[in-house]
Amino acid sequence: MSEVKSIREAFAEASSFLSRSGCNEPQRSAQLLLEHVLGLSGAAYYMALADPFPAAVKEAFEAGVTRRGAGEPVQYIIGEQEFYGRPFEVTPDVLIPRPETELLVEAILRYGAELWPDGVVTPGEAALDSAGGAGDVRAARPLAAVDIGAGSGAISVTLAAEAPAWRVCAGDISPAALAVAERNALRNGTAVDFRLGDLLEPFAGMETDILVSNPPYIPGEDIAGLQREVRDHEPRTALDGGADGLDPYRRMMEQLTLLPAPPRLIGFELGFGQAEQVAALLAAAGHWTEIITINDLAGIPRHVLGITR
Repeated sequence: MSEVKSIREAFAEASSFLSRSGCNEPQRSAQLLLEHVLGLSGAAYYMALADPFPAAVKEAFEAGVTRRGAGEPVQYIIGEQEFYGRPFEVTPDVLIPRPETELLVEAILRYGAELWPDGVVTPGEAALDSAGGAGDVRAARPLAAVDIGAGSGAISVTLAAEAPAWRVCAGDISPAALAVAERNALRNGTAVDFRLGDLLEPFAGMETDILVSNPPYIPGEDIAGLQREVRDHEPRTALDGGADGLDPYRRMMEQLTLLPAPPRLIGFELGFGQAEQVAALLAAAGHWTEIITINDLAGIPRHVLGITR
């Protein structure tokens, strides 16, 4: 970096370098890196643009810009990504939370509140359990929501924060990912029951009312063609969904037998062109009276939900 005089000049030079390096959103990346080294955000950052660029942060800023120019996601460089208005630590052990996943959380919260307005499950309505009913003397319990493939904890921590009456659990096959999720739960003041294991296996025998997952859904042969930020830096185990990208959905449908009864609300995030197939998997299972598809902000079918009212 040349001897820039102001923060604005540092931003302009970094943006230009990142653009020439082929980075996505070079200006946004430059701003995030600047905010990180300066310890500023929002209005405070914009008000400081005319200020002299501090020599004390030059080395750290240059190192961050160089890493970004080589294709490393800016979120891994600064170690953070916002999700649903909350800060989440991210490392190369976890997938970077995407804005479209906020729509899945929003849908789960909305339909969950419709099904259980006070967040409590009474005997006879647990999941799709028909064992209860008249004369059932079991006590009411908090609604149980399970997130499969916790990653950074973006889904589970947000559910726990937005619906504190719920009992929220989350599982992941990666111990390193669970460690990140646990730190994010603590950081955001939530209580989440994290469990290590493959898909639904850690929750065998657990009454589950809501099941939500953003599993790996990229077809294995397509990973080589992904953007370098994703292909070279995000964990492959969080990306590779098998030959057609649908293996995790099929396996979760098979593993529903591990639960005492299927959940009354299930929600999946999925990839481009997969909505019809995932909806068909849920319909074939025969557990839900409604199958709903939700588009993302670009109009792409991104989430499929199964609901029994």
